[in-house]
Amino acid sequence: MTRKQRRLTIIGGALVVLAVAAGLVLNALRDSIVFFSTPTMVAEKHIGPGKRFRLGGLVQPGSLKRGDDLAVSFEVADGGAKLPVAYKGILPDLFREGQGVVAEGALDADGVFKADTVLAKHDETYMPKEVADSLKKQGHWKDDYGKPQGAKPAGAATPSPVSMREGEKTAAGATQ
Repeated sequence: MTRKQRRLTIIGGALVVLAVAAGLVLNALRDSIVFFSTPTMVAEKHIGPGKRFRLGGLVQPGSLKRGDDLAVSFEVADGGAKLPVAYKGILPDLFREGQGVVAEGALDADGVFKADTVLAKHDETYMPKEVADSLKKQGHWKDDYGKPQGAKPAGAATPSPVSMREGEKTAAGATQ
């Protein structure tokens, strides 16, 4: 075997070992990878009971019902479809009706999403990209979703500064 053949054999063997290792890692992670879906996507894909996924959308106003022992049920919608969600545990502080939410869990045989984790968005301007894209596609997007807090609409009047009377001191201590 020549030097060149030996080198190619070693490189080929290393590539095979790397491919097998990558395949084993991906196979091991397959069960823990959870994809994001909206209620419309769940209906279109016909996701079966027991398959874990993340559900994102807006909590429907008037759908929040609290039960005994921290049991909560509500509906998540994306403008096209609604999906009932059941959760047992403490909800995030920012969770409320009409706001975005991402829940992780699985559908049961009755078509109710049994969540084991519920995440609420961190402020009124944040929205997962997939949810924002879905709302844009369905025509439910508001232009002020993506604006930073405190941003003024174009053409808004700027308040005039308060004039100080002669002889009064400013915060820095200088007189005007």
